[in-house]
Amino acid sequence: RRRTPISMEVDVLLVEYLLPTARGRLLAIRDSSALIDAAALMRDHDSDLVVVCDSSGRLAGVVTKSDVVRQISHCAGAGCTTAISAVMSPAVVACRLGDPLQEAWSVMKTRCLKNIPILDQEFRPIGVLNARDALEALLEETKHEEVLLRDYVMCVGYH
Repeated sequence: RRRTPISMEVDVLLVEYLLPTARGRLLAIRDSSALIDAAALMRDHDSDLVVVCDSSGRLAGVVTKSDVVRQISHCAGAGCTTAISAVMSPAVVACRLGDPLQEAWSVMKTRCLKNIPILDQEFRPIGVLNARDALEALLEETKHEEVLLRDYVMCVGYH
């Protein structure tokens, strides 16, 4: 008789797992908008990040609370009408639905990012991945794997 090896396939948790939560975190604004509009979005939704899109809806950049504060410190009174395109960060770290969540979180940790946009195939933002959400999902997955391993070692469920 031939023996077949036990399959050791490992399910990898993908960014897609957190899409329902990530969709709710997405705040998007057009690149032709004023910075003050992004600041109002952040205030109204208690968010740290606004995704900036071009006229076709593709990612153009991001604006963070730090960007807003930095720019406002240069403004004179209520006349702060700076264009968002002048303040946004055009070089954006982003991820896709099929990316392993562990890799996305690792990049976020290395670069000290709290949030990164999730993009579709046309570079349109479809959500914002939050580091806390990613870490919680990864920790939960690890706990589940520990339970399975313990059950296997103790022969629980095997006869």
